[in-house]
Formats: sequence, C-alpha cells, structure tokens
Amino acid sequence: AAWRGCACGGPRCCSPSCSASRCSTSSPRSRSRSTSPSPTPRAACPSTSSSSAPPAPPLRRRRSSSTRATTACTSTHSPPRARSAPTRPCSQVSASTARRADYNTVLQEINGVGRNLSARHRAFPALRYQNGRRDSFAGNFSTEERRSFFNHTDSAVEIPCGFFKDFPLVGEDRLAMESCRGVVVASAIFNDHDKIRQPKGLGSHTVKAACFFMFIDDRTHRVLASHGILEDGHVASASAVVGAWRVVTLQQQQLPYEDPAMNGVVVKHLLHRLFPNARFSVWVDAKMQLTVDPLLLVHSLLAGKGADMAVSRHPFNLHAMEEAIATARWRKWRDVDAIRAQMEAYCSHGLQPWSPSKLPYPSDVPDTAIIIRRHGSASDLFSCLLFNELEAFNPRDQLAFAYVRDQMSPRVSINMFEVEVLEHISVEYRHNLKRDNGGGGGGAKQGIARMASSRDIAGSSCEGYLMKMWGEPSE
Repeated sequence: AAWRGCACGGPRCCSPSCSASRCSTSSPRSRSRSTSPSPTPRAACPSTSSSSAPPAPPLRRRRSSSTRATTACTSTHSPPRARSAPTRPCSQVSASTARRADYNTVLQEINGVGRNLSARHRAFPALRYQNGRRDSFAGNFSTEERRSFFNHTDSAVEIPCGFFKDFPLVGEDRLAMESCRGVVVASAIFNDHDKIRQPKGLGSHTVKAACFFMFIDDRTHRVLASHGILEDGHVASASAVVGAWRVVTLQQQQLPYEDPAMNGVVVKHLLHRLFPNARFSVWVDAKMQLTVDPLLLVHSLLAGKGADMAVSRHPFNLHAMEEAIATARWRKWRDVDAIRAQMEAYCSHGLQPWSPSKLPYPSDVPDTAIIIRRHGSASDLFSCLLFNELEAFNPRDQLAFAYVRDQMSPRVSINMFEVEVLEHISVEYRHNLKRDNGGGGGGAKQGIARMASSRDIAGSSCEGYLMKMWGEPSE
C-alpha cells in the first residue's frame, strides 16, 4: 500500500513512507516493465530527511468521471491513482461529445441558422421551366431539340423538365411536399418491386427536421395492406405514416408511363420540381437502407465538398460503353437494339471514354442508388437534361450520365465518392421475386431477350470510342 502513490508527482511522493529511491520518473506500472530510467526526468522531490517537510496530504476521494476525463485530457504524464480505472485517450473521451456537437451544428445549418451552406449557390438564378401540354410527360423532344438546351447561358430560356402531363398527387400530399423547406429524403416502390426499409442511425431531431416521402402505386399498396403495413382498401386520397416514411399512394392508371421504372425515374430525378422549396434532397433506391443520418450525409458529402451533387462511382465500370455492354449482357434492359442505337447516338454527338482529361470527374459511370443533391441551377439543369434522355431511350440513367454531364454548360460539380463510402452509409437488399414479367428491367420488347452480338464495329459511330477505350490506334 505504501508503494501506491509514491511515484514522483503522486499524492504521497514526498511522504516519509516513500523512500527517495522510489521517487523516480516512472510510474509503478512502467517500472515493473522496464528498469531503464526515463530520458526526461521530472523535477526532483524535496528531501524527505528534513524535519520541516510538510506532512503528506490525505488521499482525495475518487473524482467524478467528468473530472477524470478532463484531467486525462489535460495531462498524459500524471501517474495512475490507486484503484482507478485506466484513463482513455482524449480522442476516445471526447468522441461522443464531438459527435453530438457535429450533429447539433449540422441541424442548425439545415434549419437555416447557419446560412453558409448554400449562400454561394443562391447567386445563380433559378431555372425557368416550359409548361403546357404535349404528347408525353417529358415532351418527346428530338435529339437536336434536347441538345439545344445543353448550353444554358441565358437564364430567360425555359427548360423542358417534365410535367407536360399531370402527375397524380392529391391536394394534401402536394401541400405537404411544398411545405418541405430543408432536406427531403425520397424513395419509390412501383409494381411491388421492393419492401419499405426504415432508415437507421437517425438523430433525435432528424425526423422533424427532414421530410421522408415514400411513393408507391396501387399494386404496391394492396400488397402492403395484405401484410397489415397499410390500411386495406383504396386510400390513395390519404397518406399513411410507416416509421419515418410518409407513404404517398399514386393512382396507377393516372401515372404518366406504363413502365414502372420510368415512373420511378420521375421521382428520382425531378425531386426539385416535386419539392420546389426544399434546399437539399437525398434519393434512396427502395433496395437500399440508409444506415447514416441523411443530414450528416448532406453536410459531409455535399456541402463540405462544395458540390452540387454527390453520388458513388460504379464499383466495376469506368466507361459508359462498359455499362451499356453490362446492361445488355445481364438483361437489365432487354431491348439490345435500343441500347445500341442510344450509344451510337451519343458517340456521334461527342461522347468519349473516360480519361484523365475528364478530371475532376473520376469516372463516367455512377452508382445512382443514392443521390444527394443541392437544389440549385446547376444540379436542376443536369437532372432535367438527364430525365429528357431517359424518356427518349430507357430509364437506365447510368448510360446517359456522362453524356449529359460532359456536354452541358455550365458544368455541374459532382462529388463521385468511393464505393466503400456507399457500403458504409447503406445496406443493399435484393428486389422482390416476381412471378410475372413486372418490374423495371424489361423495356418495350418484353418478349424479346437476346444476347448482344459482336458484330463488326467498322463504320459505327462508336468505332473511335471503342478503339480509344481499348487502347488501340484508330485510323
């Protein structure tokens, strides 16, 4: 017992029961491991033989955990006290406090207390959209008509961005969507293709600070009602709340497209039009489950990078043509001839394989399962132009991504983060098994499913693209 506290600087360092030889520079624990003296000795204790030495102070009671944490962070050289737990490093002691402080800071910024998140982007004028009625939801513009809007230098020019036909929203849901002014988190399930997955890791105020909207159609509603998740019957006029999600049921016969995947694309890429007053949006594919608070994602992946959009890069494919080949190979879209025509159209209008000259864009192929967007002129223009391409060809947005991104002006700032980040912030699940040919992977020719052929590419508009991608010289 006399040995405890005798290290230099301890409460009994200079007590008579402590010999001068024991007042060393090392603590009792470190002495037992090494007999070599410390290279940086501390101040020597006063002589214990002096009769005027003050009596040893009494041992203090064990201090509270908060006091111990403060002491541990102010000095890492003090010896361990008797029967006290080992002190944690300062980084561990303050980790939880830092996380709470970070969350509170982000919450204040999202709520508008900190205006620095979007002040730089407010200088750009908002887009103006074309209105009226046309024969399709996106207007069915020709290639040259769509390309005429890529160079958007005049803010007075109106951009086609869907909604040339009605989108079946009831008044109550529309008002709720217009009242969302911070962050909107959105997802969609059409044709009973997925399950409702609740986000994890939400902060204590996130559900109130952000808007969570899940869009479903009649068929999905009936299946969810059969499992007791939603009320039975046709209740499209009233929304339901399932966990964090506000579930909005859309009348299937009033949806703009017969293909469920295209109806999902409306919600996926036109959130800035569905939620006109929201500042940020987080799109989450229904197959994904968020495991990180979406407010933190907006702050770290978007606002912290000064970007207009944040999306993961594809884990395998680097070039748009690689994704097109994989789409045909794995039957993600069965109309192979349509994919070929799409890529040849893009090649003829300047699509190039990825190269270092495209930096800071690290890839031409994203994984759009999660898209984080800052609602502003740059990202809104990109989403509108991309959506027009999807209606013109197919809902596989990875094929048109680089084509629109590289040729639009002004350029959009995109943080294409590593795929490991996507794996850290979400969990991916399989789609529901289908007993028919429903879902989103068919295309117009559902009955036609053939492999992509290796026809001679000589004379194709993509010949130069392929030669450059393969690293072969082209004549």
